[in-house]
Amino acid sequence: MRRYLVNYNKNFEIEKGYDIVIIGAGIAGLYMSLMLPKNLKIAVFSKKDIYDSDSCLAQGGIAASIEDDDRSLHIKDTINAGCYVNNLDAVKILVDESQIAIDKLIGLGVDFDRNSKGDFYRSLEANHSFPRILHVNGDATGKGIMDVLINQVKSAENIDVISDIFAIDIVDNNKKCTGVTAYHNKKFLYFKTKFCIIASGGIGQIFSKTTNVDVLTGDGIAMASRAGAVLENMEYVQFHPTAFFCNNVKKRMFLISEAVRGEGAVLRNIYKDTFMKDYDARKDMAPRDIVARAIKDQMDKFKSKYVYLDATMYNKNFLQHRFKTIYSKCKDFGVEMDEEYIPVTPAQHYFMGGIKVDMHSRTNIEDLYAVGECACTGVHGSNRLASNSLMEAVVFGRRAALDISERIKNYEYEEKNDFCRSPIEDKYSCIDNNRKIEFQIIKDHLKELMEQNVGIIRNVDKLNYSLKYVDNKIDELENLEFDSMDYMEIYNMYQVAHSIISAALQSKISIGSNYVEEYCKSLVK
Repeated sequence: MRRYLVNYNKNFEIEKGYDIVIIGAGIAGLYMSLMLPKNLKIAVFSKKDIYDSDSCLAQGGIAASIEDDDRSLHIKDTINAGCYVNNLDAVKILVDESQIAIDKLIGLGVDFDRNSKGDFYRSLEANHSFPRILHVNGDATGKGIMDVLINQVKSAENIDVISDIFAIDIVDNNKKCTGVTAYHNKKFLYFKTKFCIIASGGIGQIFSKTTNVDVLTGDGIAMASRAGAVLENMEYVQFHPTAFFCNNVKKRMFLISEAVRGEGAVLRNIYKDTFMKDYDARKDMAPRDIVARAIKDQMDKFKSKYVYLDATMYNKNFLQHRFKTIYSKCKDFGVEMDEEYIPVTPAQHYFMGGIKVDMHSRTNIEDLYAVGECACTGVHGSNRLASNSLMEAVVFGRRAALDISERIKNYEYEEKNDFCRSPIEDKYSCIDNNRKIEFQIIKDHLKELMEQNVGIIRNVDKLNYSLKYVDNKIDELENLEFDSMDYMEIYNMYQVAHSIISAALQSKISIGSNYVEEYCKSLVK
């Protein structure tokens, strides 16, 4: 595979004005930018508009061990959901620093929901043994937090948000990050920087059924890997059990939050019978991987495209207030939550793997950090516990900011322009400048392949077939000149797909979200 995506005989404009470049404008990237010293000049890249991130879509909430919550239970719940392959140090940090995270968010202006007594309204979600999920405006937690962070960032004089910019590659000199290349306004740019943070989010758009926004194509993970960053847990792809079923899904599916089941809703098959008791003692509150497989088993068994989520035990007033977004969206789809069952199906939702980082979010490349969903702290193990993702982004984003704040005090800046040095000037003699490809067709082929063969239930033959297909396509792409974002995005998608499939084949075990038929027991308990 290529080291750099772009043929470097192009003219790159050099930007030298920033101490820090953050690739990604979700909660992880924005929060981290606000935790860094105010005397540092920071650029935050947003692939499209700043609101185009999964962070804005997060419904369930943020899991926090505060007040009377026993932290040991949150730790236990997290590693149980992750099938005990979690990084225990990361889990302890996540839980122990959750109170600090909530205090910091409140200090920035986040207004968490409270009950009539003025206490935090905390709810229960799947595999949590205690109601520890905090919310903003019912089921609009992500948007509530993002609105605050965006306002804070816009008013910060030291932070520039650059929208509609595509980060291409990490530039390094002997495994030391020296900058990042990007494509913006039809120009190729090189940002020379002291530290670079990848906060680019997940990989959902390499699957045909996903709850992820359309910008999430694994770009940050791909560019880090090309630079020599270690990837970890790439086989662990989480499928949320309950996305609203639609026949014509074009970009992303609407998520029906786990919090709906947390409040008491139950799953029913196409014949309207409950079924989760046959798969797990925790029934509808089992971890996501178990529930998603159970739903797929029911769909396969009865040849249906969906199952039902029944929330009719609650009245209209409760549902309208507790689940404002979901109630409104279901109504748009023609479903009255208090009267009718909601048709749901599993869809790719989250990625537990990514760029391997330490407990300060440092990669193995000097001065390169990764935070949020693109990073792999190991905190989630093989299956993420509900509502732990926002907390991970905040906790480890802050830890990265603190680490950089100390390291930059002794930073020795080199004025020499290593961008022009070998191996940057690597050129591709076999490039065909005239050959074009149908972008959407080649994307759709990959998305359908991943959905069918690298989804909820996998088998070795399909994985081997998929790997061969992906590798052959990468070989074809190698002979093209990448002169637009579409080419570069497609290459990133296939590169990440290669890493996921390879990891699934190499693991030789079936655990959590990596469910391989040859290595597992029956689905029914």
